[in-house]
Amino acid sequence: MTIETLREIGLVLGSIAFLAICWWAFSPKRKKRFEEDANLPFADEEQQADKDASAAQKDESKSGQESGTERKQGQDK
Repeated sequence: MTIETLREIGLVLGSIAFLAICWWAFSPKRKKRFEEDANLPFADEEQQADKDASAAQKDESKSGQESGTERKQGQDK
């Protein structure tokens, strides 16, 4: 077995692996999953916005109950 034969075997195996990965990635069965995965970064922003909105509602209800606490403008908590 010469080095040329090993190179040809490696080339064939590499080509088969590349084609298998391309087939897996572009398979119609996996399209929905990949679309959901593509939107994951945006889901974090939506969840954070929901948490911020609920926290703001809690702060508003607390501020109505607690008397005597004043906040300066630009101060968070």
